[in-house]
Amino acid sequence: MTIDKQSTEAQKPLHVVACIDASRSALGVCDYAAWASQRMRVPLTLLHALDEEKYPAKTDMTGSIGLGSREQLQEDLVNLDRERSKLALKHGHHLLDEAEKRVLVSGVESVTKRQRHNNLANSLVDLEPESRLFVLGLQGESSTAVGRHIGSQLETVIRSVHRPVLLVPDEFSAPRSAMLAFDGSSTAFRSIELLAGTPVFKGLPLHLVMVGADTEEHRSQLKRAEEALAPKGMQVHVAIRDGDVEQTLHAYQEEHNIDVLIMGAYGHSRIRQFLVGSTTTRMLETAKKPLVILR
Repeated sequence: MTIDKQSTEAQKPLHVVACIDASRSALGVCDYAAWASQRMRVPLTLLHALDEEKYPAKTDMTGSIGLGSREQLQEDLVNLDRERSKLALKHGHHLLDEAEKRVLVSGVESVTKRQRHNNLANSLVDLEPESRLFVLGLQGESSTAVGRHIGSQLETVIRSVHRPVLLVPDEFSAPRSAMLAFDGSSTAFRSIELLAGTPVFKGLPLHLVMVGADTEEHRSQLKRAEEALAPKGMQVHVAIRDGDVEQTLHAYQEEHNIDVLIMGAYGHSRIRQFLVGSTTTRMLETAKKPLVILR
């Protein structure tokens, strides 16, 4: 979901990376990643991260208080950690194999499977040079089943990576429309450039929604953005709405039955404050449809 400039990076196709775990979001991640991969005509990588905090290589009992049985206990714990790590590795391979079957059925032609012994955020940072889009579930495997709670690593990932992140619900529905939360800043116009250069939303209605006062300046900014997208054959709709950012965006999305909400970290506007504050968590928790975070 980015424009790749003419460089050595452009010589090798960048991948859509689907982050697979044992959560109920895994199927949705596979399906949305397959959809994005085919729309963008780029390869798909399936990634499973083995978090070192959950599956340590060994137990360190240096300095532990104990008497005669300490050595045997330490050996037993080391063996237990080793077996847990082996089982986690085997389970990860199984998840990747099943995910591969699913995306191949969807029509994806080029699939790579990768497993990394690291936390998810660090794994994605390492993969950024060869990635174009990251796809994650809104709920991870450590999320509680009661109520709506975002994946425990999700906010860390969003703040760590600089590629676009597509956050998806459990069930797939092919997107038919999208909206961009727009604030007229220079960063917002770079997001317009990104959208103009990606085939993901080609042929789909795109709404540019500004949350703020209906002023001549805001209308002019939206007009510039609309004109930048028009040559790409995109069907663009513009709107200015005043009110609370979270509520206003959700209301507009519901009113127009929009499938994908696209957001970015812009300047010092209310949207910027919204993205870096506690409202981010509330937005993610209440999201029922896919979100794209542009960094």
